[in-house]
Amino acid sequence: MTPKRKKRMAFVISIVLGVSLAVGLSLYGLNQNINLFFSPTQIANGEAPQDQRMRAGGMVVEGSVKRDKQSLLVEFGLTDYQETISVQYSGILPDLFREGQGIVAQGVMNPDGIFVASEVLAKHDENYMPPEVQEALDAAGKTADGSTAAVQSGG
Repeated sequence: MTPKRKKRMAFVISIVLGVSLAVGLSLYGLNQNINLFFSPTQIANGEAPQDQRMRAGGMVVEGSVKRDKQSLLVEFGLTDYQETISVQYSGILPDLFREGQGIVAQGVMNPDGIFVASEVLAKHDENYMPPEVQEALDAAGKTADGSTAAVQSGG
């Protein structure tokens, strides 16, 4: 090989290695920021991974909100009307958070089976339901108020 050809080959190899490194780092970064959505039924059935960041959504169970008097810790039940999971959150809840309302919480499952939320998002008006929560309720055959949804037959 001529020196010019060797130089060109080294240049091409360095570009390929550089692009490969950039793509690899990008994929690694994206993988760390993926937040998959799970319904309470999926979490209760063990389909959700432990110690991995995810989102869980459903309705806050009536009468389940317990606030610690010494700190900002709040515990409540989250349901899709098939299964209910326990959620712990330490922080200030959104103003629109209340029992019987649809929410999406972001956090991790701990080994005790409790969803430890780092963020809680509540719906912003009376008619809005987060799409993931609505899909989970639809899959459970329930409406936002917990009643059974009417099943339409095709025809």
